[in-house]
Amino acid sequence: MAIAISPPEQRILLDNITWETYESLLQAHCDRSVPRFTYDRGQLEIMSPPIEHEELKDTVTLLVNSLAEEMGINTRSFGSATFRRADLQRGFEPDGCFYEQSVTRIQGRTELDLTVDPPPDLVIEIDLTSPSLPKFPIFAQLGVPEVWRADGSQMHIFCLEGGQYVAHAESSILIGITAGVITRFVRESYTLDRLTWLHRVRAWVQQRET
Repeated sequence: MAIAISPPEQRILLDNITWETYESLLQAHCDRSVPRFTYDRGQLEIMSPPIEHEELKDTVTLLVNSLAEEMGINTRSFGSATFRRADLQRGFEPDGCFYEQSVTRIQGRTELDLTVDPPPDLVIEIDLTSPSLPKFPIFAQLGVPEVWRADGSQMHIFCLEGGQYVAHAESSILIGITAGVITRFVRESYTLDRLTWLHRVRAWVQQRET
């Protein structure tokens, strides 16, 4: 069994891990937010995020919620819930995720089966360092339509097209929201207090729609 450790996000990559072991680890940590597990056909990544990672994740999540509310878009957040399919031998726990286009299909649901239920419409991926286990192929096979990726200095929007993610300037989930806009707001979040920042986000949407 090969083990690779890459700081500072404390990522551990294990090879030759069975699906049953993966399921056992998920069960043992079902009431904890960390560590997070990603599984891809025998490879298991275990990641314990640092403070910078979690702060950025919460900022982007709050940004999505605020933009959606001001734009009158109904969403439902499942946070870092586990999404997996045994038949594909793949599973992931996103940094954040939202249902929007398919929100009515999971209304009232507290458990999802991806063999019949839709995946999240939007996944938030925080990559302050290069991940040990590439997640985009997992997202693609499970059918996630859109991914917002943050690398610490820039936000990127990727949309699923023909089984591959293609960089887009604008979100297909929050129409009119561009990678440039979310990058600007994320950068401003580092220098403004939270209430001032939220006011600027909401005011921007209101001015845009007048």
